[in-house]
Amino acid sequence: MILITGATGTVGSEVVKALLPAQAGRLRVLTRDPSAVFPDGAQKVVADLGDSDLAPVLDGVHAVFSITHGLDIAAHDQRLVTAARRAGVERVVKLSVRNVGHGGTDPITTLHRAGEEAIRDSGVAWTFLRPTAFMSNALNWAGMIAADQVVYAPFAAGRAAVVDPADIAAVAAACLTQDGHLHRVYELTGPEPLSPADQVALLGEVLWRDLRYVEADPAGMVAQMVSYGMPEEQAQAVVELFRSTMEPYNSEPTGDVAAVTGRAAGSFLDWAKAHRAAFPTPEAAQDTATTGESR
Repeated sequence: MILITGATGTVGSEVVKALLPAQAGRLRVLTRDPSAVFPDGAQKVVADLGDSDLAPVLDGVHAVFSITHGLDIAAHDQRLVTAARRAGVERVVKLSVRNVGHGGTDPITTLHRAGEEAIRDSGVAWTFLRPTAFMSNALNWAGMIAADQVVYAPFAAGRAAVVDPADIAAVAAACLTQDGHLHRVYELTGPEPLSPADQVALLGEVLWRDLRYVEADPAGMVAQMVSYGMPEEQAQAVVELFRSTMEPYNSEPTGDVAAVTGRAAGSFLDWAKAHRAAFPTPEAAQDTATTGESR
């Protein structure tokens, strides 16, 4: 039995897909949302890492994929691995961030570092996945692209070898089910360093639109996330994590995706082609706004 926490998220949902159908009947997915729907073969458990009794969640579980987020990362990692040790779990694979291995001191990196330390100290075998920025962050630009074909985002000088969440999931699935990955750290990247303007240009190529990139004040990004309901302290922490794209190491690709999966990491261009439908045309966006229907 494998347990996936954060199973409805960007990476967690991809890990579920990567493990099924081979793991059908032996895959348990943890969510706080009673209405969450998962593919056949996944056993849904509704619980909260912060305050639920985790003993029944971990009963019979051999391996855990730990996805924790927000400002409770370290506390949830500690609580999860403590319960996992008591339940006899044999391995924990944790989704962390690349900055942990490069001296990052922003709040989210600091919390992930503490979470890693708790897992190391637990005595349970571990693997840490430290990706750089996700390609899927570009989905946050869909509304701006549909509105006026201009993307406003901070840190124009930042460059990151952005990674496809599906590649992270493929690595996670291997680490959860195969030998040879215990007590290993993998830095997961895509094949090339890209600035925000580079990503916008590639999206324009795929969408056949003349897109522009304009550097935005980081404060505007904070305000946007707060308007979506995120607590301001957490929004500030997310922006500080994004600021790390200014650090040289984030632009350096690694071969860890290929080393684990046996295939090269996907490019941003390939990701954009696969997700073309997530970027509606201005006309489609207007139709949706007018009719209230999604197309």
